[in-house]
Amino acid sequence: MAGLMRREPRREAADVLSRFDRLFEEWARMLPFRLMAFPFWWGAGDVIRVEEYREDGTLVVRADLPGIDPDKDVELTISHGMLHIEAQRREEEKREEKGYLRREVRYGSFSRSLPLPEGVTEADIAATYKDGILEIRVPEPTREPAKRVAIGKS
Repeated sequence: MAGLMRREPRREAADVLSRFDRLFEEWARMLPFRLMAFPFWWGAGDVIRVEEYREDGTLVVRADLPGIDPDKDVELTISHGMLHIEAQRREEEKREEKGYLRREVRYGSFSRSLPLPEGVTEADIAATYKDGILEIRVPEPTREPAKRVAIGKS
């Protein structure tokens, strides 16, 4: 009876899904070109969703961060012309195991890096948090018009 195994339907479903994942990954590696970086959209669940627009000479970035304490769990940094948003949603430690039907809320670390206009410093940036939205305002620096350089003849 060595050939008999206990049937585990959930494990079988997971095996089928992992086979599809491997098949897709192999197919993606064979493509001669890549339209977008696969790791970006593959792990898109852990990326902070944002809206970016211009308003009266100001770049406005609105980041979707519901259920996060901005004082403890959000960090904004600037380096090499990039704005880095890092956040963490903490799962409650005191939690009774319940018969969940669905768990779609993600816990853990989330991040996003966005390019800033040239010449922006951290002193220029203002950020506010209200109703689960982190709003970052970056005034666009004024650009001096190009100056013509005289060319001498020898």
